[in-house]
Amino acid sequence: QVQLVESGGGLVQAGDSLRLTCAASGRASELYGMAWFRQAPGEEREFVAGLSAIGSRIRYADSVKGRFTISRDNAKNTLFLQMISLKPEDTAVYYCAALLSAQLIVPTGTSSYDSWGQGTQVTVSS
Repeated sequence: QVQLVESGGGLVQAGDSLRLTCAASGRASELYGMAWFRQAPGEEREFVAGLSAIGSRIRYADSVKGRFTISRDNAKNTLFLQMISLKPEDTAVYYCAALLSAQLIVPTGTSSYDSWGQGTQVTVSS
């Protein structure tokens, strides 16, 4: 199993930037895919961005393309999400997820991922 701990959330104004961090432990991160999801109050958890285990494929939700950047530091078992030009509709709890198999694809469904962090709150005021 993999343990995931997110950090970096907070309260910001529209147009500001934040960088989220997900620290992974229990297994070398280069062996599995990772992703960020988010869940706003009353909404379902939705895919934000993800990295494949093989081939370094990256996938973004249309709503964050051009504003969010996902990256990983395998040496430190850490996943990042750099967010710029934040909007009030980006307000949500952001979760880190790991897919514990070496795949080329980047799934967008929550059921595809094996491990989850506890989440970090991001609030963007207008």
